[in-house]
Amino acid sequence: MPSDPSHSYTPSQADVAVFKALPSAPVAATYPHSARWYSHIQSYEAEHETLPGDASKPHTAYGPSSSAAAVEPVAETEAKAEDDDDDIDLFGSDDEEDKEAEELKAKRVAEYHAKKAAANKPKTIAKSLVTMDVKPWDDETDMVALEAAVRSIEKDGLVWGLSKLVPIGYGIKKLQMSLVVEDDKISLDELQDEIAEFDDYVQSSDIAAMQKL
Repeated sequence: MPSDPSHSYTPSQADVAVFKALPSAPVAATYPHSARWYSHIQSYEAEHETLPGDASKPHTAYGPSSSAAAVEPVAETEAKAEDDDDDIDLFGSDDEEDKEAEELKAKRVAEYHAKKAAANKPKTIAKSLVTMDVKPWDDETDMVALEAAVRSIEKDGLVWGLSKLVPIGYGIKKLQMSLVVEDDKISLDELQDEIAEFDDYVQSSDIAAMQKL
């Protein structure tokens, strides 16, 4: 550090000139000796004008490295630190995070509306048109009573349709009925079991035809 050779431990105007030329204190971690000198000269700040030496000389008069070694390294270090700060991205770009958040939000909103639309959409009810044959015991069976017994079966999802008597031989006629059933609610096997309980009239029943509606 600049000093008057005749005063090895006493600050001089050379020190003051360089001190005033510095824009800020040197970084202690990078320039420990310069930082210690700066603090030492700063402690004499109230006595700067009375320190020995020529106060009229510029700081450049005390060696070619007075500004290059002290002023420029500090500025260079600070600039490098700023560049390093720009290069290091510890948490990622705010713009990228915002974009990802917006995309995720849009996706969730779309999924919500799709689910809501599916829930509000009328459910398609699967139905079948069935043709059923109900056979009597013989030609003396009361077919009117047989049909009334069959139609007495009422269930949610079961609608009885038209009916007719179809000859099957020896004067015997079977009852052929159409009906519409909701597939999720009506079991044809169970329905036939119930019809079979009218055993005073019914010998058997068969599903002659069935098609989906």
